[in-house]
Amino acid sequence: MRSLLVALTLAGLLAVRPPGFTQTKDTSETLRNYEIEEVIVTGTRTERKIIDIPYPTLLIDNAEYRFEKKAAVNDVMEAVPGLFMQSRYGNHDVRISIRGFGSRSNTGIRGVRILLDGIPESEPDGQTRIEAIDFQSVGKIEIVKGNASSLYTNAPGGVINFINDIYFPGTFATAFGETGSNGYRSYGLKTGVKTDQYRFLLTYNRHVADGYRPHSDDEWHIVNSVIETKPSDLTRFSVFTNYVNGEIRLPGSLTGEQYDADPFQANPRDVARDAFRLTKKGRLGLKFEAFSGEGETPNEFELTGYLTSKYFHRTARTYRIFDRQGIGGSARYVHHLPLFGRHNEFSVGTDAYFQSGPISEFENINGEKGDILEGLTDETISNVGFYFQNSFNVIKDRSDLLLTGRYDRVAFESQNQILEVQNAKRRFDAFTPKAALNYKLTPTIAAYTSYGLGFDTPAGNELDNYPTSSEPNVLLNPDLKPQKSRNFELGIKGNIVEPERAYIRDLFFEVTFFNTKVEDEIVPFEVFGDVFYRNSARTNRTGVEIGSNVLVLKGLRLKTAYTLSDFTYDSYVARTIDVDTTGNVVATDQSFAGNAVPSVPKHNLSLAVSYEHEIVRHVTGFAKVSYLAVSGLYVDDGNTEKSKGYQLVNSTVGLDMTFDRFNILATAGINNVFDRTYVAFVNINSAQREFYEAGEPRVFFAGVNLGYRF
Repeated sequence: MRSLLVALTLAGLLAVRPPGFTQTKDTSETLRNYEIEEVIVTGTRTERKIIDIPYPTLLIDNAEYRFEKKAAVNDVMEAVPGLFMQSRYGNHDVRISIRGFGSRSNTGIRGVRILLDGIPESEPDGQTRIEAIDFQSVGKIEIVKGNASSLYTNAPGGVINFINDIYFPGTFATAFGETGSNGYRSYGLKTGVKTDQYRFLLTYNRHVADGYRPHSDDEWHIVNSVIETKPSDLTRFSVFTNYVNGEIRLPGSLTGEQYDADPFQANPRDVARDAFRLTKKGRLGLKFEAFSGEGETPNEFELTGYLTSKYFHRTARTYRIFDRQGIGGSARYVHHLPLFGRHNEFSVGTDAYFQSGPISEFENINGEKGDILEGLTDETISNVGFYFQNSFNVIKDRSDLLLTGRYDRVAFESQNQILEVQNAKRRFDAFTPKAALNYKLTPTIAAYTSYGLGFDTPAGNELDNYPTSSEPNVLLNPDLKPQKSRNFELGIKGNIVEPERAYIRDLFFEVTFFNTKVEDEIVPFEVFGDVFYRNSARTNRTGVEIGSNVLVLKGLRLKTAYTLSDFTYDSYVARTIDVDTTGNVVATDQSFAGNAVPSVPKHNLSLAVSYEHEIVRHVTGFAKVSYLAVSGLYVDDGNTEKSKGYQLVNSTVGLDMTFDRFNILATAGINNVFDRTYVAFVNINSAQREFYEAGEPRVFFAGVNLGYRF
């Protein structure tokens, strides 16, 4: 293990190229990572250099994945230490977990706050789907790994902010298209207009795929736009819109026996039900920013407001229709004022998000909505939070102390309009402080440590009540509590640049040790075939994250990421509800203390070697081979079964050609080169033991972007 850690620590820096079409003569020099010099906003809700942020953060530029397939989030966010993604049906149902937070979700994303242009894609209860995020449109991705509850609602695992590509160098128009195995097609237009007064970005993407399993086709229309204007030298006003309309069919999870017989078959029950999700949703966001004061660090004021609309169909045992409207906003103020002769930055902010609407439930007749209304519930979910933070320069140009704290209240209210069931209200609130210290060993290498509390409420669907709860006649589960955590981390990161050297010209590395103790962890379980949620007492999570990227020599880059996750239940007594042969309901208690937490691999290793070379003037060739190794996943709290570990190899080649104002980018690749069969997603704690979903077999893809710079 020690030799592995040393080897991983000695690799280096993420490749970044400023956005645009033109190539410089020496692409190996421009394609370096400026993340240490650049600023990131998500991590501290103020602009701060990554080297100065006292916890692990990462900034990914779209130049890093310009040759990659862009169908899913796991296509563009590879090799991130601490981040584990399980692809279920492509981009629209990828489980994202950071340090185990998010691993409990069998649908959607939980425990990790998802933003688009700084505006929540996560709903008020913290649950997220990312259908509106188009990776042809995204310009940068900010990733905060670890507890961010002191700054964001329901973010004990971290925050991911997808930023649309608004900071382009000049007016352009691009037509793009991708095609590949299993009927995959993605095509659309992207255009940007830049003047002295404003910037405008518009992207349209049409996505179609047959899927690699029966009953797994999907089809989407995605539109994103951004308008940014500068009314004055010290103000900025932006308008953000997005719209998505699409449908995905669900092949379902398989038992071990079904998986062994044919891992790519669909679950017959899900086919009979015609299990699918239909989504129509849109958002309008407005943001105003103003700056004041003198010097390089002006005071800042930001005010954001947004309206959301969502119309969602979901079929399973019944046919459910969600119709939700939302309104939200945030405000923050950042003030710079010296304290005891040292630089000091103080900021305060608030967030609020309200969402309401009816949930209608009908009989599901082979995927068709029945005529009889079986249930009608009016649901309202809201969150309101206030936060503060203060960054004090303890040692000039060396060390900063960051103190943050946040109070959150998340409220649920359900009113049934048909059934004689008691209406219910649940409110969860908490104050989550955090202290973090950063110390620069050199101007480019920093050590950091932090300790803070985390808070994660149940999502709306997780509060569904079940027949054997303490109050089965109430709409919302009265027994489910939010999960709380205590989070400690210690690490080091750095960026060493030696451009005059022939070898190892630049090196980026990060190493983080973390320990998290979770109280009342929320986990899924089943009663009579339906999924519900309960608390599992105490969990201890200990891990190590190592990331590195090095320019080995001109044009040749090695990128690595390794995560060790040792997650176990300290105490957990679970009740199993079943029906015996005589038809009687039987409850059995069982201790899972000492068991491993399911759906989290103990070892997760990613390696990528890429080579970029200017073949002739303005024509650059690219080739990359990546390797992923993931150890097996336990599929339930009882650790009764475990999926096999897997190793995957992907490859990509491409050409980037510029002819005066025209740019052509062509790419082709093979994912899962050796056609391995593996479990990509586990459906945890299934009472019917339907745990397994196979990942993609060998797939081919190719794409081309045709651009013109005005």
